Amino acid sequence: MAYAVIKTGGKQYRVQEGDTLDVEKLDAAVDSEITFNEVLLRGEGDSVTIGAPFIEGGAVTAKVVDQIRGPKGVAFKFKRRKGFHKTIGFRRHMTKLEITSIG
Repeated sequence: MAYAVIKTGGKQYRVQEGDTLDVEKLDAAVDSEITFNEVLLRGEGDSVTIGAPFIEGGAVTAKVVDQIRGPKGVAFKFKRRKGFHKTIGFRRHMTKLEITSIG
């Protein structure tokens, strides 16, 4: 089965057709199609194509399944011997994608 490594939101993801993944929020409506042109690597079986830095003409198409918020994270700061403690919670805005084709 074909796979690719794409870059989005400052991160790299290894994807295959039918995969579902959560990425940093993308400005797209639910049920719309998104095309990623920043394909770093594409492989199928033993043949692998590596970009420098991107594969020319390479594209991965994905369908936006949902706009969600990620799991809760905690940022905790303190200074020793000063009695200073500060806790901040946050949840990232994320986009759930389903990979439809690798070209």
